[in-house]
Amino acid sequence: MHETESKGLPVIESAFAGLWAGYGLAVPVGAVAVLMVNMTAQTSFRIGASAALGATTADVIYAVIAVSGGATVAGAVQPFSTPLRWIAFSILTFMAVRIFVTALRRRSAVGLGERQGERMRPLRSYTMFLGLTALNPWPTIYFVALILGRQAQGRMSVTDSVVYVLAIAVASASWQLLLAGGGAMFGRLLTGTRGRVITAMASSVLILALGVSMVLGH
Repeated sequence: MHETESKGLPVIESAFAGLWAGYGLAVPVGAVAVLMVNMTAQTSFRIGASAALGATTADVIYAVIAVSGGATVAGAVQPFSTPLRWIAFSILTFMAVRIFVTALRRRSAVGLGERQGERMRPLRSYTMFLGLTALNPWPTIYFVALILGRQAQGRMSVTDSVVYVLAIAVASASWQLLLAGGGAMFGRLLTGTRGRVITAMASSVLILALGVSMVLGH
């Protein structure tokens, strides 16, 4: 009984960590999110949901790459676990600050829906936002920093890795679909200056909390 509980706890922790990581990456309303909301406002929730799933697919691909790469070097980096955690913390802190500062500097967004509008189809929407999200190298840095930080605390099992990636997928998909629904219901509300600052602040807090827990959790 005790053994079963001890095995289940890391899986639960991996699920929560994956959700936390997924929301930390997805929550900032950046350029791709602005395009998604604007396009959904101009078309339909079906089109916006396809775009959301495309963006989620790119996030999951990056997470899988990071998990696979992190697992192969886990043994090699174990002797350097303490400096590795601090490096990861520094990267995450830089990202949190960058997200917030970028949100403060933005003043306008490019509208995609006006040009694509009636010609947009679900498959085209999916592939377009998969490509747009995949072109952004930031998720790679983000997930690699998180995965290496977790590997430094202890080797992730296959089950933990799968649960972690699935949780990231759930977090990313739920937020992207929420944005698409927001585009259908509230139009440009989330893409305004105030909406960007609020979402950037929330994401910055999540990322900083991930970094702090990584350093203090060992």
